[in-house]
Amino acid sequence: MARHETQHPPKVAVITGASSGLGAELARELSRHGWSVGLIARREDRLMTLADEIRQAGGRTAIAVADVSDKAMLLAAFDSIRGELGAVDLLIANAGVGKPDFLDPFTVDDIEQMIRVNLLGVLYSIAAVLPQMIEQRRGHIAAVSSAGAYKGMPGSAGYCASKSAVSTLLEGLRIQLREYGVSVTTICPGFVRTDMTDVNSFRMPWLQEPDAAARKIVRALNRRKKVYNFPWQMALMIKLLRWLPDWFIARTLPRKSDVVRNNE
Repeated sequence: MARHETQHPPKVAVITGASSGLGAELARELSRHGWSVGLIARREDRLMTLADEIRQAGGRTAIAVADVSDKAMLLAAFDSIRGELGAVDLLIANAGVGKPDFLDPFTVDDIEQMIRVNLLGVLYSIAAVLPQMIEQRRGHIAAVSSAGAYKGMPGSAGYCASKSAVSTLLEGLRIQLREYGVSVTTICPGFVRTDMTDVNSFRMPWLQEPDAAARKIVRALNRRKKVYNFPWQMALMIKLLRWLPDWFIARTLPRKSDVVRNNE
């Protein structure tokens, strides 16, 4: 049904990390399918540019600036968007950060930041929409985890740990929320071209463009998939890696974890 023929108010989706990359493409894709989209991110200028683009195409949107690791700020952002667009039907907790691990010195601060953004940011986002979804006995919660959630990789142990925690959190909630009519989807992509991956110096197999990845994710959400692993080649490779002995991985993969941090 075309947007102008819709007889009911458009459903409302809220996306965190919406200012660029996968989050921005998810907003564009959902808007094309008639959704009202709430956009949350730290960079207000990019949010405003994206919102103008969506409105010019005939879509309905609202923006709110927030750091997902700041619970009070994030909850206020969701309240602001609800005030403009209405109750949230779909949450896509997309905001995330990735940094390599170093051993000398051990990068505890970077790992802490990844846990705050990648895990707590998802937790706070869910907390912002869950009471309303339970009360209405409908809704859909999705979060972007990673193919890296399935295997702790050398040089990315902190990132993998944060994403593994996200997947485990959603798995438990998915089972618990069945009786309330709330769906939960865990999204586990491989490499997607974004600002975060653009800094990677290593080869990224099966690198996906964000617009193509967004289309695949929206199709998976429409099917209410429990877990969506893609591309299939990456999903298969990760499954195989889980069975390989540590000594083989240590010999064959780049030893990023042994790199000394440049203190300049």
